[in-house]
Amino acid sequence: MTWQARIAQALGAGVASAMPVQGGDLSQVFRADLADGRRVAVKLGALVGTEARMLTAMRATGAAVPRVIWAGDDLLCLEWLEETRPTPEGWHALGVALSRLHATQAPRYGWGADYAFGKVRIDNAPGDSWPAFWADRRLMPFVPDLPAPLARRIEALAARLPEHLPKTPAPALLHGDLWTGNALFSGDQAYLIDPACYHGHGEVDLTMLELFGRPDAAFWTGYSACDPGRETRRPVYQLWPALVHLSLFGAGYRGLVEGLLDQLGS
Repeated sequence: MTWQARIAQALGAGVASAMPVQGGDLSQVFRADLADGRRVAVKLGALVGTEARMLTAMRATGAAVPRVIWAGDDLLCLEWLEETRPTPEGWHALGVALSRLHATQAPRYGWGADYAFGKVRIDNAPGDSWPAFWADRRLMPFVPDLPAPLARRIEALAARLPEHLPKTPAPALLHGDLWTGNALFSGDQAYLIDPACYHGHGEVDLTMLELFGRPDAAFWTGYSACDPGRETRRPVYQLWPALVHLSLFGAGYRGLVEGLLDQLGS
């Protein structure tokens, strides 16, 4: 059965037209107009069922996320959101949404299921020590595939993470992949999309948001509170997405990885 037929069966209306849209790094994404006038976002992929559960957990915190209309193992239908240029009000709303997300906590770090960015597996097995979680689940898995000099630097940093990171920060609910492209602005609202959730230090999301862009000042007003020393921890947390990019997109990102290690004296 085609995905169009499955949507017709699930939503009670046929697909009148569909067109692919950007955002297909982990799945295929379409805008689908239904015969009854509704418009939905459709995602196809092996992990969209997990994404639906993440979005549901995020929505329960009061954070703005696309509403899940229907979800199966490999097909997900979401409310369609018209994207607009970000405004200061939108950036403020994003800060508020992220603050609500991070206020929701769990007993341990991690998540109930593993995830992946393409070939990069994301190990979310629960843990009680945050430095150990970051070392074992986020940095060390890359070591076998790195050039030997770079691998040694990662190993040395992983062994010293207790010097860089707090042992037991609050296990906040994280978006997990919060670069600027995963914040969808619509009018003066901002929605969190394409999550890779787990529980961990809230600074992970903040530093990811700063890796390839700079949030508007209104974002920080909406978020309202940051822990002292965040700037010194930033390169530790940015190292993981840098390693992901190195693994997925090649040697052009090696300089980013090495620069972050230089900042950490590793």
